[in-house]
Amino acid sequence: MQKKNLWIGLAFLWASSLQVDAQPAKQDSTYKKWFVGSSFLMLGNFSKVGNPEYVQVNVGYRITPKDVVSFEFKRSIYSWPLGIPFGPSFDAPGLNYPGHARILAPTIGYQRFWWKGVYTSVHALNAFEKYIDENKKKIGNGYTLYLNFHLGYQFKFFKNRFFFEPAIGCSYWPVRTNVPESFKLAEEKWPNYFIQPGLHFGFNF
Repeated sequence: MQKKNLWIGLAFLWASSLQVDAQPAKQDSTYKKWFVGSSFLMLGNFSKVGNPEYVQVNVGYRITPKDVVSFEFKRSIYSWPLGIPFGPSFDAPGLNYPGHARILAPTIGYQRFWWKGVYTSVHALNAFEKYIDENKKKIGNGYTLYLNFHLGYQFKFFKNRFFFEPAIGCSYWPVRTNVPESFKLAEEKWPNYFIQPGLHFGFNF
């Protein structure tokens, strides 16, 4: 009887140790629940041509070591059709808007880590837009819903205090309303999606 109880006790300890090992991230002393960050795409603000006046602030929470939710706020201006790809056509004379649009965009996101630092994410960006013509006169307000999908990898630095997340992404806008006719004419030959890089960075706490 004593031998049987001993084996039961050993089996229980062994099972307990497996459960502990199954959650190494939560026991890791460098694991952090919250983070704040932004994007290296803001470096585009140093451009002398087509300065986007881009601002992005991210706040996120790790529900589990693999599941992350975030809130982002973005602000920028743009003067080219949304679907125009990087290359000779981008910002080329005669292809831009007859003016520019200014956006304010609260964004919610979900990120899933699959293996080590490999992740996928989806963000819903609610862009409230103000359209300005070439004479700097407001000609309307609009709204665009962007869905951004990313595949990337997270690099950690300084005992997981800082991170950098290079990614490849696709932005798709299924909803776009109240676009002025002159802006629609510039958009009509381009698709309603865009391939772009993701360059998020942040501080964990």
